[in-house]
Amino acid sequence: MGTREAAMGGDEGTVTSADIARMAGVGRAAVSNWRRRYEDFPLPVGGTATSPTFSLAAVESWLLGQGKVAALPVEERVWQQIRTAADDIMLGEVVAEAAELLRGRARPALVPRPAVRLLRGYAAERSADTAVRFLLDRYADVNSRRLARTPPEVAAFMAELAGPDVRSVLDPACGIGTLPAAMAGVDRAYGQEVDGALARLARARLALAGLDAEVRAGDSLRQDAWPGLAVDAVVCHPPFNDRNWGYEELAGEPRWEYGLPPKSEPELAWVQHALTHLRPGGVAVLLMPAIAASRRSGRRIRGNLLRRGAVQAVIGLPPKAASGTGLPVHLWVLRRPTGEGRPASCVLMAEAEPAGFAAAGERWRAFRADPDRPLDHPGEARTVPIIDLIDEDVDLTPARYVGAPGGVPGSTYPAARAQFAGHLDRLPALLPDVRAGASHELPVVPLSELERTGALLVLHSGRYEIDGTGEPVLTGPEVLAGAPPAARTGPAGRIEIQPGDVVVAGRDREMAAVVAREAGTLLGPRLTLLRADPERLDPYFLAGFVRGLPAAAGGTQSGVTRFDARRAQVPRLPLDEQRRYGRAFAALFAFEAALREAHAAGRATAASLALGLADGSLTPPQA
Repeated sequence: MGTREAAMGGDEGTVTSADIARMAGVGRAAVSNWRRRYEDFPLPVGGTATSPTFSLAAVESWLLGQGKVAALPVEERVWQQIRTAADDIMLGEVVAEAAELLRGRARPALVPRPAVRLLRGYAAERSADTAVRFLLDRYADVNSRRLARTPPEVAAFMAELAGPDVRSVLDPACGIGTLPAAMAGVDRAYGQEVDGALARLARARLALAGLDAEVRAGDSLRQDAWPGLAVDAVVCHPPFNDRNWGYEELAGEPRWEYGLPPKSEPELAWVQHALTHLRPGGVAVLLMPAIAASRRSGRRIRGNLLRRGAVQAVIGLPPKAASGTGLPVHLWVLRRPTGEGRPASCVLMAEAEPAGFAAAGERWRAFRADPDRPLDHPGEARTVPIIDLIDEDVDLTPARYVGAPGGVPGSTYPAARAQFAGHLDRLPALLPDVRAGASHELPVVPLSELERTGALLVLHSGRYEIDGTGEPVLTGPEVLAGAPPAARTGPAGRIEIQPGDVVVAGRDREMAAVVAREAGTLLGPRLTLLRADPERLDPYFLAGFVRGLPAAAGGTQSGVTRFDARRAQVPRLPLDEQRRYGRAFAALFAFEAALREAHAAGRATAASLALGLADGSLTPPQA
């Protein structure tokens, strides 16, 4: 019986095109191409015309027979066995049981016996923690559209805003535990999650993070699992725009200290729930939809929060900084009033991209040390008197207050202008000296061929959560922005970047590649690392030509796409020629870095000039 006929039989496990792509380490487009090119590719056994499913056994046989994989990785065999044990609704329960089996907390009930054997073999080979981490990351990956996930760089930033002296933390909408897992150094973590399977997965993730944690299942607003609990910090990514949050039955709740949240303002219910669980002086950091800062229906509660000194900071984040929405979001940093002394008179308003989280953290620490000290970094952060915020709208949108980007006070305009001129003076010398030549096509070689012959090692980090501890980790947004690492994560099971490695990230149709100069940094989620044999491949030559390739399709919530190294090609040139091109690309990379610095300095200079002319500290020359 041929492969296509074998695919039609029985009740065996099935896989999707996305599953096949993961099994083979390729993009989904490659799987579609195989279906068109190969007559013996297994026929669908279920699903729909646009989302077919295939026999797992037939796909494994075909991949091995065609040489698409030398052997199916044990973790992929484990996952496919688990994936076929339940439908999408029950998958979380199966994964949770598998994680608990590895931790010695359960007996097999939902996980198939073959999967249990494979799972234990994988754990014996790699470690139980590695196996649990793989299950959690893969579950989050395949359910990325259904889970309200907080990107790892945002989670790490929220943990930083909560403060270094936190010993107890609560997340009342913890999902799979991303936010409390980012809180390194806490003595005790508490969580609640309405979905029982996710609550079990969160327990496993927090155990991996080494936290003494307890997670309970239930609806935090309707059935608070932690009545009377007061912690040092609350971190939370609450459900957005949930009109069924319990408005009718919760109207008389004592939690609504700042006002009964309107039915259309569920996020303000979560804000007050978080404040209820803080000790006096404790800090809450919530990821909020931007609209919550300005909806008229919530202005009375926002005003009360301001008057009591509960709002400490509002930080604007870019679109797609939270899964499930392409709209901008904000971080609200709140403090439970102590009832002692005079409340702070100002609120910190800030705007931050992931590459600028370190600078935003510095602004927050400066504000926290002295909330009454004026702070003004136009385009980045500004302290705003509370009296100026309590008007008819009580609008807490940071963009209204931080001013022009990159500005400095008008009084420092001469120094800013001189600095900008210095940047411009050094740019021409950085441009590589290249000659015009006749256009011609260079012979090319696939990266897959270079990998097969040992000239290149291709490593993929996969999708995982950054936990905020350990070593610096380079993420996709930083590769794309040419910025240094801003977050940290535990090194267990992660890929360490070595000098000369090429790290690749894509976004929409843009590709970026950087050549590492030093060791000690880990490869961030969904990035590709190309490690060249320096006696056969020049890394700058490799990086220069890779960045000119089209980015792969299939963006993520962070905007970063995966680079499909097996489909990419670079010129086939002798090593001396590669190095000649490599020197030119290295000079180009240095020029681009200087250009980014000049661009920032130019914007700062222009904003300084505009502010100085507007406030009278600068005057134009006489005619």
